[in-house]
Amino acid sequence: MTMTKTQQRDRRHRRVRAKVFGTKERPRLSVFRSNTRLVAQLIDDNTGVTIANASSADEKAKTPRERAEKAASTLAKRAQEKGIKSVVFDRGGFRYLGTVKAFADAARAAGLLF
Repeated sequence: MTMTKTQQRDRRHRRVRAKVFGTKERPRLSVFRSNTRLVAQLIDDNTGVTIANASSADEKAKTPRERAEKAASTLAKRAQEKGIKSVVFDRGGFRYLGTVKAFADAARAAGLLF
């Protein structure tokens, strides 16, 4: 039986989530990528609360990669306002390339440690 792309991503995501856990001091930076946008959240898994979020749909830029980079800097700014410097990166089962990698690199450049 062959699996669809979505099933493969879900399997990868479950494998990653078995190891990645966020706390209040070091929340999980969860990334979701669709065909049109990238959405990221900082999540405290102890309480199940989203601390901050950002979406590339809210940003103005020409390419999806540029929008993802702007969303990363927005999320990093919101995190620093709440006193968060270090996070655990959860790529959500997506491969670490393209917009996901651009988002991660921009978040690091904006001051988040992971």
